[in-house]
Amino acid sequence: MPVTDPPTAGGVGPDVRAAREGDAEAFTRLYDAHVAPLFAFCVGLTGDRQAATELVQDSFVRAWEALSGFRGESSFGTWLHRIAVNLMLTDKRSFRRRALRVAIEADLRSDGAASPLDAESAAPSDAAARIDIARAVARLPAGARTVFVLHDIAGYQHAEIATQLGIAEGTCKAHLFRARRLLRGMLDR
Repeated sequence: MPVTDPPTAGGVGPDVRAAREGDAEAFTRLYDAHVAPLFAFCVGLTGDRQAATELVQDSFVRAWEALSGFRGESSFGTWLHRIAVNLMLTDKRSFRRRALRVAIEADLRSDGAASPLDAESAAPSDAAARIDIARAVARLPAGARTVFVLHDIAGYQHAEIATQLGIAEGTCKAHLFRARRLLRGMLDR
């Protein structure tokens, strides 16, 4: 899909400038030009079409709200990807905090309830079905999938990913190695 907002002098295209001034039609053109690639990116990040749809919607809402802060140092699409990654990471951190609170409360009650953290690491097991690459990526464990998508699909460097995820660069490399190994195994079947 062609991107409709080529940067001009200063790195900001006419649709971005018009949208900054409140032109909803210009923002609609930006949306139309970027929604499909952003959705594909978000499906890769989340491994779930419904979660990706919500992430895309949240990303465009955040982009509209923060449009005045877009400096044009990167393309509008790259800026949207960064917004989506930041939203996903913020949501992931919130989920982990909530899950940890629930796990601690369950331990305090000593009722033997399973920790929600156990469910997060569980991988689907549909080994008999033939799968395409998108399904294979979606089946990766969350950490490996996130690093794989950010590195191999979005092109971020290990140092950038490690900083964003709050992990060591070596851990980031290990996640990528694991993701690639798991994908090879899933796709060789």
